[in-house]
Amino acid sequence: MSYAQITGWGKCIPPASISNDEISNIVDTNDEWITTRTGIKSRRVSHVSTADLATVAAKQALACAGVDGKDIDLVLLATCTPSTMVANTASLVQKNIGAVGAAAMDTNAACSGFLYALQAATAQIRAGMIKKAVVIAAERMTWYINWARRDSAVLFGDGAGAVVLEASDTPSGLLATKTGCDSEDRDILHIENFGSDLNKYEPIGPSNLLFEGREIFKRAVKGMSEACDDVLNQAQLELDDIDVLVPHQANLRIIQAIQQRLKVADEKVMVNIADYGNTSAATIAIAICEAVEQGLIKPNSNIMSAAFGAGLTWAASYIKWGERVTPIAVSDAALPECDKTGLELVAPAVAACKAAQ
Repeated sequence: MSYAQITGWGKCIPPASISNDEISNIVDTNDEWITTRTGIKSRRVSHVSTADLATVAAKQALACAGVDGKDIDLVLLATCTPSTMVANTASLVQKNIGAVGAAAMDTNAACSGFLYALQAATAQIRAGMIKKAVVIAAERMTWYINWARRDSAVLFGDGAGAVVLEASDTPSGLLATKTGCDSEDRDILHIENFGSDLNKYEPIGPSNLLFEGREIFKRAVKGMSEACDDVLNQAQLELDDIDVLVPHQANLRIIQAIQQRLKVADEKVMVNIADYGNTSAATIAIAICEAVEQGLIKPNSNIMSAAFGAGLTWAASYIKWGERVTPIAVSDAALPECDKTGLELVAPAVAACKAAQ
């Protein structure tokens, strides 16, 4: 049986940021209020498109794997903030990385998107349909934000991460997974003023990212914990067998609740929400890259990952890491320089949102 081994990993972090103190210039809040409720200290703001973020992350992952773009069979982009709907954003990334002729597809499962995409690409490799894929998660969540609303303005940020999957005879990569969706309650987390259900001939104001925090917290903890239990059973693993937990980075309290439910020690949990906020589908992809960089993921590590997002989608995955934790090569791909601060980048949107109140 073929497995889909992760042979490359890469990320793209926009240079501009907005700290908690800085965001208090936009909405009525402060560092203490944000930090105690979310664990977030700062978030990144992109000066380029989602496709640009995805391209840099993909090129970094390809170089890390020592794979040329022309050898890729599938470019799969998880995003709920595509640069374009038609044509799909993955096709532009495919062009940018030189993956000539590769299949290109966007997928949207919101914050669960990376694990959904990883499952889809892995299934194609294990079925023998393809041999190499690049799976990317890229988001420009600040594009959605209504900067007049404190509850959501403080939560989200931009970024991208990617992995290269290659067919292998070694049992590694995604070995067990559980995905699902609790659509009955999909309205507790959604974005207004966006999509083809709108009447485009009427004035449309800023998009509103709406959510019921307490309900989401309960459902996120329950959904991810139960999915992790299911995955452990599939893989015939015990909790003690897990070396690293890489959860979706939405809220530090949710991460801690999942950690406690699964009885995972602090030193085994990858947490970077303080630096980036919630980058939706990109959180786990970025966190995996940083877990390798920081030495948390070691050769042959057993990794558990879980996510919960709008829809209400949820996912959990058991990933077996391979032998290599160092890049074969490093790409010089990078974003163009940004000559503005995070506050300067969002200033026009802030003014528009406040004018629409």
